[in-house]
Amino acid sequence: MPEDVPASPVSDVVHYTQLPPARKRFRHSSDSVTMDQSSCSPTPGQDSSSELRRDDRYYFSDGSCILQVGNTLFNVHRSILSQDTSSFTTLFTLPQGDIPEEGTSDERPIVLQGDTADEFRNFLWSLYALPHEIMMVRSSQMDLNRLVDVAKVANKYSFRSTESWALDVIQKYIEKKPSPLFNSVSPGLHFSLSSPAFGLPDSKAQISRLIRLAQTCGHQRLLDTMVSLLRQLMSTSLHYSYLAMALADELDLRELRGLAYLGVLQRAVFFSVRDQDGETLEEGEIQETPDGLERLVVSPMQQHRLLSGHYRLCKIWEKLRAVPLTFEHSPSCGANWNQHSCTQNWTDFWKERTRADGLLSLGSADVLGRLTFVLKEFEKWGSVTYMHQDCKAVAKRTVHEKIRSIQESLSDYFYEGGEYL
Repeated sequence: MPEDVPASPVSDVVHYTQLPPARKRFRHSSDSVTMDQSSCSPTPGQDSSSELRRDDRYYFSDGSCILQVGNTLFNVHRSILSQDTSSFTTLFTLPQGDIPEEGTSDERPIVLQGDTADEFRNFLWSLYALPHEIMMVRSSQMDLNRLVDVAKVANKYSFRSTESWALDVIQKYIEKKPSPLFNSVSPGLHFSLSSPAFGLPDSKAQISRLIRLAQTCGHQRLLDTMVSLLRQLMSTSLHYSYLAMALADELDLRELRGLAYLGVLQRAVFFSVRDQDGETLEEGEIQETPDGLERLVVSPMQQHRLLSGHYRLCKIWEKLRAVPLTFEHSPSCGANWNQHSCTQNWTDFWKERTRADGLLSLGSADVLGRLTFVLKEFEKWGSVTYMHQDCKAVAKRTVHEKIRSIQESLSDYFYEGGEYL
């Protein structure tokens, strides 16, 4: 490129370098799209022994821009690609120098990297669809996978309104009652939280894809919906607990990490990816033992976090068991009641119920479960006759607040450097 070519007005988003012979290529990172030029060698994901083929649907005879995705050529219209202030708008206005303009022939296409032909074909559907085809997205014939592709590719190339439309349709679809989410994965299957084995591989893949999409696009409502759904599924199968744990680590989802790790901690015997014989095992593999326990293979990092979390939660419980939660006595207790007797009755209750068989049957790290047990016992305990009625309400609220506090900070128990004491 000549040295006097002015910089692109969106240089923070798009960068362009010219080296003849050239091919324009999109490269995508987390927050930007980069176009560079390189030799005409096969693109990543393209089989060097396979020939390029024209797409059956989106290679228009009157198209003005030829794009290569994998081994597939698309011939579409620049005016269509330039809509919605997309990244293509900048691409088409960049100077070409003395070399023939790319995208004008099958021999010199603009190469898009990081997409599959199916993903890009589904995205083009959103740009060229007829009204009756658009209407189908709100019917029982909606193709969820297609809309996920639309949102993903639209986000990558900055088709903002298209991205927003696709995400909103996905959100409304998932929120239907009963949820049709899993019916779209496995036709004929009806989702039920009481049927943990249904379409497991497909459902896990779909959940993962939707959570990653919501995270990539910054769509908080969709992310919250999918995280909430996954939390429910965690109670039905260890597979979902591990999936939640892996996604929380991959995407740094603090709102999911604590419950996911706690779910694995409570449901399974876990060990690292190398067994006692040194054989490398696959992460996420679940094995049934003769005594009915589930053995889960985790990564060394996950094992460290699980063990650390177990230790930290056990230490928290020991502190709670030894010293009853404190609360401020109500004013009426101080005026008309013996506060010492009120406090003593609360202390006696706490010491007795934190040693109850029902509580001790819960896992030693199940602080939330044990506090919930104490709360239920307090609600039905009728012998606290020497505890002021208003103080009973305050004490109950104090236990609720402690449970909520631990829930909110649960992620930190399983994370390096977290505040947990």
